[in-house]
Amino acid sequence: MNFTVGFKPLLGDAHSMDSLEKQLICPICLEMFSKPVVILPCQHNLCRKCANDVFQASNPLWQSRGSTTVSSGGRFRCPSCRHEVVLDRHGVYGLQRNLLVENIIDIYKQESSRPLHSKAEQHLMCEEHEDEKINIYCLSCEVPTCSLCKVFGAHKDCEVAPLPTIYKRQKSELGDGISMLVAGNDRVQAVITQMEEVCQTIEDNSRRQKQLLNQRFEALCAVLEERKGELLQALARKQEEKLQRVRALIRQYGDHLEASSKLVESAIQSMEEPQMALYLQAKELINKVGTMSKVELAGRPEPGYESMEQFTVSVEHVAEMLRTIDFQPGASGEEEDEEVALDGEEGSAGPEEERLEGPEGLH
Repeated sequence: MNFTVGFKPLLGDAHSMDSLEKQLICPICLEMFSKPVVILPCQHNLCRKCANDVFQASNPLWQSRGSTTVSSGGRFRCPSCRHEVVLDRHGVYGLQRNLLVENIIDIYKQESSRPLHSKAEQHLMCEEHEDEKINIYCLSCEVPTCSLCKVFGAHKDCEVAPLPTIYKRQKSELGDGISMLVAGNDRVQAVITQMEEVCQTIEDNSRRQKQLLNQRFEALCAVLEERKGELLQALARKQEEKLQRVRALIRQYGDHLEASSKLVESAIQSMEEPQMALYLQAKELINKVGTMSKVELAGRPEPGYESMEQFTVSVEHVAEMLRTIDFQPGASGEEEDEEVALDGEEGSAGPEEERLEGPEGLH
């Protein structure tokens, strides 16, 4: 279906109102801000309800406002600039309201309710029937068309629907996809941060185990030196194996985050298209957003993956069995007193408590 754009001149007042309306659109629900409107530290505005939805998605374990348990604040990222917003214990209810924007919305609604007799409209016109406006959508061919094309033209045997109905439906689908991607990106970023902490924990635990291993071998005679080197190499290989696996996952999650962020930007730009018919031609973008939101990422290291306790050795063997020394997982509990004596700062190390737990609903 071919069509052209027929323009009628718009008056300055109507153009100004349209420009103002674009500035009053929430980047989450893609509708005009609903009061109360909150302003973020980065100076972007959100409906408080939308801000709370994004916050709850990024902090699923955060206590609700009506809970009797006092919770610490959480954090989420601004959907417009990705700036990290840190909240206090009041959550989004602790954000400052933007009364100026709320007043502008009230004034805009009052002005919009007045009849603008001088305001002209612009329509997409059918190229085959030049005097006919594009006012329906062919569901069979998935293109906008006019009424005459349905009655007499190429779409007379097709199933059609009102153009505004399809426009609202697809706009709603894209909006939902954007919201899912924004929430998913925050979860991916949280997983990346946790895995970076796992890398640091692995390095710290490896460093500690190497120190214990060296301290024990220093008390032995020269016959232990060769075996000590073999055990240190095994420890280093395991450390490198674990680090390579976690870093590979970090790169994979990072690539997914970058691709998802670019798709969000493209989708937001598409949402700003004022022409319904032109917008509906971008159906491929909706498919991409839906596909991206359902992408399943590779798994993460299992709980306890960062532990290096299996590389603990026992030095209580007799001299004839020194060359059979190997790592003894679980031996650290029986030799706790000896470890304390060898490592004066053992008490401050504490048991491992960091475990990698990815956010639910990532897929």
